[in-house]
Amino acid sequence: MKKNGWLLLLFIGLGLVGGSLLAQWLKEVPGLSFLTRTTNLTWSPAADLVVFSYDLTLKIEVSLLSILTAGAAIWLYRKM
Repeated sequence: MKKNGWLLLLFIGLGLVGGSLLAQWLKEVPGLSFLTRTTNLTWSPAADLVVFSYDLTLKIEVSLLSILTAGAAIWLYRKM
């Protein structure tokens, strides 16, 4: 199978989503709170030009478990 950048991005995205789902499911387990604690990252570019204007907000909530599953997804991609 030919490897390409889009497939790598798909693997990373699925790893992040899977990790966030695991973090939500394991949130009630007291011993795993260091894995499920999230950090919010926000980026809000905006411009008001004469012809058009835009306002975009991107918000990402990342946990340690999400980062670990994204790393596992990259490892799986490299093993293919």
